[in-house]
This record gives sequence, structure tokens and C-alpha cells, in this order.
Amino acid sequence: MIRVLAKLVFAIGTGLAFNGYAGTFVRDDIIADPDPARFTVCYDHGCASLATVTLSAEQWHGLSSVFAKPAATAEEERGQIRSAIASFETVVGALTGTANDKGGNWPGFGLARQMDCIDESTNTTIYLRMLQKYGLLRWHSVEEPATRWPLFSWVHSTAVIRERESRERWAVDSWFLDNGEPPFVLPLSVWRKGWKPFQPDSLDSLDSGGSARIGPE
Repeated sequence: MIRVLAKLVFAIGTGLAFNGYAGTFVRDDIIADPDPARFTVCYDHGCASLATVTLSAEQWHGLSSVFAKPAATAEEERGQIRSAIASFETVVGALTGTANDKGGNWPGFGLARQMDCIDESTNTTIYLRMLQKYGLLRWHSVEEPATRWPLFSWVHSTAVIRERESRERWAVDSWFLDNGEPPFVLPLSVWRKGWKPFQPDSLDSLDSGGSARIGPE
């Protein structure tokens, strides 16, 4: 009973946090038009803490070099995006003290500078916006984060990209994984149904690199 109540309180808290997060990119302290020279990073759950980060020219070159060879297909570009987000997390983690962020919420519970899905989806969107700003995304555009509100599970949010030609949307979800690991990329329609990794039926929808094999609805 205590566990059930704890989950309920946490879910309500997450939902309330998201009500504030819905306006994250219009908050005065969050940079809505990020640039390698100055952008913000959320942590401490619900974007309770915020760091302003500056990348060196060498760091930015290393991050953007993932796209040095333009992707021949949208699928290939999604693989590049996964690599780029993982690299962003590694570089930014060292600069902000968030390098030890654990996947999910419970593994890092009580530890400093951990991230929940609000932090993760916000940060991933910021990284994606930088890549888009510098013309590195050929096959995709960056959308606002999406949230699912399941009846008997956690409220959860993710960064979103849209494939330019098909207009289909894809979740870019880094919350399930430790800092610096490539995020899962899968059709948003599948993600909205409550998709979770590390389950037999869920893993069937992913290739060995963590990108979805199944097509969007």
C-alpha cells in the first residue's frame, strides 16, 4: 500500500511539474534559441536547477562532426541523431556535473544532479534545436516535446522530431538510459501507447542500435 501511495504521489508531482514544463521554452531563464556559445541545461527533476553552458569551438566541432557526411536516408540520420545526443550528454555532463545521471528516476534517487523525463526531454530538444539551427538535420525537423498520460503508469515526456518527407513524428527518448548512452528513437505513435524498453515485446520493435524497425502509423 505504501508503494502504491508513493507511486501516486510521484505521478501527481510529475504531472504538476509538467504543467510548469509546458511553458519551459518561454521561461526567462531558459534559452529558447540555443547556440553552442550559450545554452541552458536542466537537472534536479522538473528543471528545478538550470546551468548555462558554453562549448568551445573544438567541442562543437566534435559534436557536429557526426553529420560531416550527410545522411543518405532519414533512417540513417536518425542513427546520427542518436550518436549526437549521446555525445552531447557526455560533453555537457562533464561541464555541469550531470555525468553520473542514471536512467529512469529510481536508480539515481537521492543523488545530486539527476534528471527526470522533464529534464531529459527539455535538454534533448535544446540539443536538437542547435543541430537544426546550423543546418545539420537534412531529413528531420524538431518539434515540441510530447507527453503521454497513461491511466495506470507514469506520466512521461520525450523530445520529438518529424520526418520531413513522410511527416511522421519520432520520439527521441533518453530518459530510460544512463547519461551518454544513445537514446531510443521510435515512432511517436508507438511511444504514446506506453512503449518501454527492456521488455521482450518492446525490444522486438528495435534494431540492435536502439532505433525502431517498425514504421510509424
